[in-house]
Amino acid sequence: MASLAQQFGGLRCPPLPSSRFSKPISQKPQKATFSRVVSAVAISNAQTKERQKLKDMFEEAYERCRTAPTEGVSFTLEDFHNALDKYDFNSEIGTKVKGTVFCTDTNGALVDITAKSSAYLPVQETCIHKIKHVEEAGIVPGLREEFVIIGENEADDSLILSLRSIQYELAWERCRQLQAEDVVVKGKIVGGNRGGVVAIVEGLRGFVPFSQISTKSTAEELLDKELPLKFVEVDEEQSRLVLSNRKAMADSQAQLGIGSVVTGTVQSLKPYGAFIDIGGINGLLHISQISHDRVSDISTVLQPGDTLKVMILSHDRERGRVSLSTKKLEPTPGDMIRNPKLVFEKAEEMAQTFRQRIAQAEAMARADMLRFQPESGLTLSSDGILGPLTQELPVEGLDLSDVPSAED
Repeated sequence: MASLAQQFGGLRCPPLPSSRFSKPISQKPQKATFSRVVSAVAISNAQTKERQKLKDMFEEAYERCRTAPTEGVSFTLEDFHNALDKYDFNSEIGTKVKGTVFCTDTNGALVDITAKSSAYLPVQETCIHKIKHVEEAGIVPGLREEFVIIGENEADDSLILSLRSIQYELAWERCRQLQAEDVVVKGKIVGGNRGGVVAIVEGLRGFVPFSQISTKSTAEELLDKELPLKFVEVDEEQSRLVLSNRKAMADSQAQLGIGSVVTGTVQSLKPYGAFIDIGGINGLLHISQISHDRVSDISTVLQPGDTLKVMILSHDRERGRVSLSTKKLEPTPGDMIRNPKLVFEKAEEMAQTFRQRIAQAEAMARADMLRFQPESGLTLSSDGILGPLTQELPVEGLDLSDVPSAED
């Protein structure tokens, strides 16, 4: 105890009171207690120094940020403004922006357009056609495309994008081009009213007046069918697209020569014949023109949906009526009933023979006219064509429905 007192400045401890609990204090517990006291003091001092050091660092950093924030920084304030100008874009409605799709869901897609927040592409603005999911229009994560801004979501200030608007612009441009080129297009009938029918062309809804439809069909009969059409009016500003089936049919019929062979599809059967679709034109294959053999029931030879080859006998451009024949294509009478496959295989060959007979018959008729009318001054060319007389022939050509076959 004396040595411990000397360590604390020579102080002497008073004698402990005697009691039944009083026992001499051993040296080992006293040394352990003193060691814990010294360790606690040392740890406390180290923590205080560390905290002071951190406090000094923060105060120094705060002072530097307050007085000289850009000191020692290579990225200047001017560089910051230049970066804003570089990556900033016009977010006004109607502005086109480039973006990358990074997420899709059932209602649309999220698009990164390098703005302060991602933009949203609703599913109804994804395609010019109606779709249920954006993937149907090829919208998948990673796709980079040009979009147009059509609005802003007030809830989070995010922009709303559209691809449909851009596709509409391209569709109108395409229609103007097709009108300038006077091209025949196919349009699917999707609706109608008392004035005409509505057809989808290049993704746009166009109107076809009944006065511009070559047949006398009703809107209900034409629904879901495809018609050949030509453009009459294309006005994007007024959103007005007017089409004509008559103009398209006139061009198609002009390309149909008497005696030519075309491929058609049976549309419907009637007691008097079958209506055949030959590239948008509805022609009649009369029951008497099916075969040289008598046909009492058309359904025993043809069915709706059958594809067959027919020959053009005649057509009336003004009334849009075309007469057809498979009878003239039979190698032998009755082949259309017994072996229609052979008829279609030999169709071109039989039609060529038929046309040659017609040309010979016309040449002989012109020669007879010269023989009986020498004073007319008409001359027959080397190929059997009578010059001035040909211009008086009907525009639609001769009606060949009653011309007998070679066998007859």
